[in-house]
Amino acid sequence: MIEPRPPPLLAVDKLEVVYQRAITALEGISLSVAPGQIVGILGSNGAGKTTLLRAISGFHGLDDARITDGSIEFEGRPIAHAAPHVSTRAGIVLVPERGKVFANLTVAENLLVPVAAPLARTERRRREALIYDFFPRLAALRQRTAGLLSGGERQMLAIAAGLVCHPKLLLVDELSLGLAPVVVADLLQRLLAIRKALSLTLVIVEQNAALTLGVIDHGYILENGRIVLDGSAARLAEHPDVAEFYLGQSASGQRRSYREVKQYRRNRRWYG
Repeated sequence: MIEPRPPPLLAVDKLEVVYQRAITALEGISLSVAPGQIVGILGSNGAGKTTLLRAISGFHGLDDARITDGSIEFEGRPIAHAAPHVSTRAGIVLVPERGKVFANLTVAENLLVPVAAPLARTERRRREALIYDFFPRLAALRQRTAGLLSGGERQMLAIAAGLVCHPKLLLVDELSLGLAPVVVADLLQRLLAIRKALSLTLVIVEQNAALTLGVIDHGYILENGRIVLDGSAARLAEHPDVAEFYLGQSASGQRRSYREVKQYRRNRRWYG
């Protein structure tokens, strides 16, 4: 007898997001994230990846955007119109792009800011020890001003600041932005270890498909605000359009521009 699958932690159904009451950024987006999964949202610049994360976390309203259709559910509860602090308290934490941290505060102070309520000293120390165990480099830099950190160190700090909020679902936006591939690969491996240690669920938005497909369980590809393909990491990597456009692999050995790549098959069940 086949056991029923557990309900998804996050379910997005036919989501539409409009900017400035005129510009449709997302149209008909449907996806689900199971507890403990790492899901990748892949696509070129301007595809709608960041808008999707901001809609899930409630920050889209700060960009003069609104959800005009569809639904978002977290643990079975609707959250499409929840304020950011409500979503954070529910367990959804966004690590924004470009490793946004408080540049004038120290590393240690940056880890205190996200905590909404005062913590007992023992709990604060426990959280700090956990973070520094995941990111030993930050332990050595705890008294350094965040503005003096390297790009990779800032990204570590941004992830760490998200983790102190005790998320159930961590949304990581453009991890690789401005970072060398070797740094991104290291951060992705750390996220794998964090997922395992904390039983965390992750959604990673990325342009670097080659690195991301190596760690995710399932991926969705966005183009022009729509999901054009989805599947397991292995199935996406095997698809000729993905290999050619996102992984730079073609039969001729040369990477072609997007305009030269054939249109994606829009049936989400392309993998049969």
